[in-house]
Order: sequence, then structure tokens, then C-alpha cells
Amino acid sequence: MSRKTIKIGSKVIGDDHPCYVIAEIGINHNGSLEIAKKLIDAAHESGCDAVKFQKRTVEVVYTAEELAKPRENPFGPTNGDLKRGLEFGLKEYKEIDAYCRSKGIAWFASCWDEKSVDFIDQFNPPCYKIASASLTDSSLLKYHRAKGRPIILSTGMSDMTMIEDAVKILGTENLLIMHCTSTYPSKPEELNLRGITTLREKYDVPIGYSGHEVGLYTTFAAVVLGAAAVERHITLDRAMWGSDQAASVEVQGFRRLVDDIRTWELTKGDGHIKVYESEVPIIKKLRRVGGEIPEYLKTKGK
Repeated sequence: MSRKTIKIGSKVIGDDHPCYVIAEIGINHNGSLEIAKKLIDAAHESGCDAVKFQKRTVEVVYTAEELAKPRENPFGPTNGDLKRGLEFGLKEYKEIDAYCRSKGIAWFASCWDEKSVDFIDQFNPPCYKIASASLTDSSLLKYHRAKGRPIILSTGMSDMTMIEDAVKILGTENLLIMHCTSTYPSKPEELNLRGITTLREKYDVPIGYSGHEVGLYTTFAAVVLGAAAVERHITLDRAMWGSDQAASVEVQGFRRLVDDIRTWELTKGDGHIKVYESEVPIIKKLRRVGGEIPEYLKTKGK
């Protein structure tokens, strides 16, 4: 079927367009602007199209009881200390915005509450990402859509009924749906990559893949199955402190993943079987049966 495309910044996403590669920085910066900039550098040098952050209003997203729970971390003894320590504010995001612009790489965020949407909107993001955890938050979906920007929707922790309800709210204009499994790291047997095909058959929008597994081959397989965009968490070192680091991809791995995707795009062709000009001299050298090269091939290879 004729599938819609969407445009994020200067990049068109959809069938017959290059796969849009997102490096999810998320909270892997560990509250450090210096680490965040290093991750932006790594994503840019690896050939990624965009980096993504996460934005929360801590007191809105988490209950007071949850924030008060004991949890040893670099920022203090409670879970609230951790959540607040991992949040960047206006000063940091101004630097992030300027830094990404200087590198020529797009950036956006998944916003977990309405106040965070308004906060990120001041930076004129090219799109919004709706995290899997927010897929059933109809008020937040409507709030995102009212901003009039392209939407990327992750589908982890969701069945088809939940996804259908979210798509009804968002509509299919300027929508990119990302197949996803929300365990960190995900088990191979729970990735269900054929879900990409299921979503492609159901919706005439670009379908992508957001992965949290260990390794790269499954993400590459998602592209072969038709994913128009892929997202993986990026880290400087999988052994670093932080809840998402182990399910992330280190710099050299991201570079290899992007290279493999671009090679696939080059080699997949258009499916039309033909004789290439480079093969004509080989025909002359190796084929005996028939003796002559067909007339329509004689002008090739000269």
C-alpha cells in the first residue's frame, strides 16, 4: 500500500527513504552536562540523525511516597534525590540546544507530563517522542498533539487494543510508530520483531523499532523487516553507573550499526533482476552456450 511519510527536521522518514537513526541519551548522562555533550559527539560521529533526552517534572510524575523511598545513589539517600539529580533544567537544555545546533544534529525529548511538554516546546523541537509508559495517558497524548509537531509513539508494554486507542487519539498524520519491548535489557525471545510487519500491515504510517536488547544484529534485522527508523540507547561505557547503561550501545557499536544499516540500504536494490554492465565482460569470458551476447546487451560494458 501507499505509505505516508513524515518529516523530522530536514529528514523524510518512510519507505524508500534512509532509515532514521536515533541515539537515546535519556538519563545516561547521569546528571552531567559534560557526559551529555560527549554522548552527542559520539552520536554525531557515528552518523546518527538525532539524539533524544527524557524530561520529567519530578513532583508530577512520581508520588511523594515514591520519592521518599530509600535508594542509595550519587545524589543522596532517597529515590527523590536520584530523580531530581538526573533532571536537567533550563540552563543545561539551553547548552544542549546550542551544542546540537553547532554539530548539525537534531535533538528532541520524551516528555512525561504536560509541564515538561511546555518546557521542551520553547526549544522548537522537530518532533516529540511519546514513551511507552505514556501510551495509555490519553490526556498527555492530546496535549502533545495540540502542539502540532510530528509524533513518535513507542509501543512497549502495550497490546494492539492499547495501540489502537492511542492512534485514534493521535491520528495518523505526522505519526511514526515504534515497535518496542520495554524490559532493560530485553530477552531475544520477547523482541517479537514480526510485530514490525503487523504494524506495517495495519497502519499506513512509517513503522520503526525502539530496542533495549543486548547486541546489534536484532536491530539490524528490524531494518531488514522494514523499520523506517531505529532507536537505541547510547552510552560511553555499559559498565557505567545507571539503570539504562547495560541495555545501551557503546560508541563503536553505534558506529557499526549505522554503517551496517547504510550498507543494507545500498545493497537491497529495487528487486528488478537485470544484467549489470560490469557483468558483460564476464559473459564474454565465461559463457559458452549460445555463443553470442544478445543484441540488447552488446552496448553494455563498452
